[in-house]
Amino acid sequence: MGDAWVALAVATVGVVGTLGAALLTQSRADRTKRLELQALARQQGEEREHAERVRRAELAAARGRERHELRRACCVALNTAARQYQTAQVNLWHALRDGSEVEDCAQRLDERRAAHREAYAEAQLILPTAVLVSAGAASRQLNSGYGTLRKFLAAVPVDARTLDAFDPEVRKAWSLLADMRQEMRRDLGVDAPDG
Repeated sequence: MGDAWVALAVATVGVVGTLGAALLTQSRADRTKRLELQALARQQGEEREHAERVRRAELAAARGRERHELRRACCVALNTAARQYQTAQVNLWHALRDGSEVEDCAQRLDERRAAHREAYAEAQLILPTAVLVSAGAASRQLNSGYGTLRKFLAAVPVDARTLDAFDPEVRKAWSLLADMRQEMRRDLGVDAPDG
């Protein structure tokens, strides 16, 4: 009976060993698979986070480009309207001096003034303070010139000496328009800041 028990014990150990080895192998395979899945999930999470960061960066860059383009378009419109307003003033000034086409020039001046007011109103909502300070100074000077010309129109004919007194206002307006344009260029990055 001793040999039977030994054979039974050996067989039992063999079966247990075989089953244990299979369970151990399966357990290790499961553990390896679980670690691989965790690593894959971690990598996919990192890739999603990276993709989200890239998407946010691209969105921020696109918004920055849109804001810059909006500022550029606003600067172009305001600069154009202000220069045309000033040119209309100069044209009316010369028309008053020559005594010809005064009504046409006065009408064009009113149209240019309205266009400038629209462009300036838009600029007040879009442009940064530094640009608005110089644009405001130019706008006030242009409106002062407009007021002076309106007084001249009320007193037609105007003597040459009175008309000559308008020359400093014209020069000041052109100077302030140049300052405004320079501030716009600085804001848009066309010119490097001073210093």
